[in-house]
Amino acid sequence: MAKANQTDELVFLPLGGSNEIGMNFNLYGFGPAHDRKWIVVDLGVTFGDQTTPGVEVILPDPEFIEEYAERILGIVLTHAHEDHIGAVAWLWPRLKAPIYATPFTAFVLREKLREADLLDEAEITEVPLGGKIELGPFSLELITLTHSIPEPNGLAIKTPLGVVLHTGDWKIDPDPLLGGPTDVDRIRELGDQGVLAMVCDSTNVFQDGHAGSEAEVRAALTPLIGGLKGKVAVACFASNVARMDSVCRAAKDAGRRVCLVGRSMIRMASAAKHVGLMQDLPEFVSEAEANYVPENEILYLCTGSQGEPRAALARIAEGTHPHVKLGDGDHCIFSSRVIPGNEIPIRNLQNKLADRGVRLYTERDHPGIHVSGHPCRDELAEMYRWARPEIAIPTHGERRHLLEHCAFARDLQVPQQLAPRNGDMVRLAPGRAEIVDEVPSGRIFVDAGVLTPENGQALRERRHASYNGMIAVSVVMDGRNKIVAGPQVRALGLPADEDYPLEEALDDLAEEAEAALGRLKGEQRELDQEVETAMSRAVKKASQRIWGRRPVVETTVLRV
Repeated sequence: MAKANQTDELVFLPLGGSNEIGMNFNLYGFGPAHDRKWIVVDLGVTFGDQTTPGVEVILPDPEFIEEYAERILGIVLTHAHEDHIGAVAWLWPRLKAPIYATPFTAFVLREKLREADLLDEAEITEVPLGGKIELGPFSLELITLTHSIPEPNGLAIKTPLGVVLHTGDWKIDPDPLLGGPTDVDRIRELGDQGVLAMVCDSTNVFQDGHAGSEAEVRAALTPLIGGLKGKVAVACFASNVARMDSVCRAAKDAGRRVCLVGRSMIRMASAAKHVGLMQDLPEFVSEAEANYVPENEILYLCTGSQGEPRAALARIAEGTHPHVKLGDGDHCIFSSRVIPGNEIPIRNLQNKLADRGVRLYTERDHPGIHVSGHPCRDELAEMYRWARPEIAIPTHGERRHLLEHCAFARDLQVPQQLAPRNGDMVRLAPGRAEIVDEVPSGRIFVDAGVLTPENGQALRERRHASYNGMIAVSVVMDGRNKIVAGPQVRALGLPADEDYPLEEALDDLAEEAEAALGRLKGEQRELDQEVETAMSRAVKKASQRIWGRRPVVETTVLRV
């Protein structure tokens, strides 16, 4: 490897995934400040919630690195979770850099690129487990770890100024069931050789002990499923192939056939079989065929454990799924954790299933049917003992996670700790680690398939309308600017009671709009914009008096 020049620097720049869980988007730069070469590590999404009505997918904003796209040497993906690869198909046209991934991740990504009509444009290089990638001043080595998806990798990023261990998502699973165990020997070797910095998962930094093994989950699921009568549904993350495998084997032991319900379940099963996993299981039955299987002999493996409104389990709970029906005497096992922020939709989903007579099984009342894919404190301590980095850089966590991770690393005698926010450029070398710049960072919303700014007008109006309601005012005027009809007022999302019916309130609003129009001078009445503005202001003011709200007001002027 070439030696560093006096002006060279090694920098780390998170544009997503720091100060939040999800939407991982990390950059490493090498060279002088005016001419750095860059690599991208992961390019993921997060998901909308009640504060983003109509928006399901949220992307990191690549504005900063897009300006230097020609200097990006590659996009390296650690594993196939959505919060690590989900933004590639959306943002690759802005970056157009070659992509590197292991076979399972590459298979999942190709399906996404095919849907985006980019498969023939994006260059994907498959890298074997434990393989190496040479990208200019960066020499990358894939380090086998364990997680809740096949082929999770840490990255040993070697540069002339030192080695960075980027862990990606991981835990220490002594019996991962699918895939090899954590490559402890190689991590120790890296520690012996000297690790400058470790950029590390912080998700479970507040949890003592160990996350637990997938083998323990299989041991819990097998007797649970085996003891049930009637139809059984199991909800889990589709990406957790080891969990899918455990459920399928438990179903086989119980004499049940398995039906995959949900596109992502089918896609992940195909990816798993593509790389040689889940090979010795009975064939899945289709949703239509499952209707002909006796109730005691069928198991539905479903997406939607987080209460996603369009997922398979939500439609089953609503009774709108075309093939799968659950009711009295049936069972639903939630083999998943509650992602923070999803408590309300999950509770609503479970209540709907319970109302249909479905008995529910969750980690809360049946411990052992789920384990986390992220390291708890004892596992973090083990990783720090193996790698012995000079600098601890927490990522994959909210602010409280990152600061706690820094404090924990300090207790473990790591010499330097730094918790950057998205957009903070950290110089790792030469010299002490420090934040040397702040660059643009943010979010892009996927709104009805259109990429829009985080605070775009459409979403602001939608939020406003969802909280305050909407009023439409229309008036017809003739050539002499006299009112021919109206103003007519209609409302959406505004309350009424017996003492003050909505019709009466709308009549009052119409009178306010007409009075406002009457106060306009002759030349003002000729301008539609003046008429609309006057009526809108009057209606908003009256709405504030009546309801204590300022609804969205749309006004229309027709001329005859």
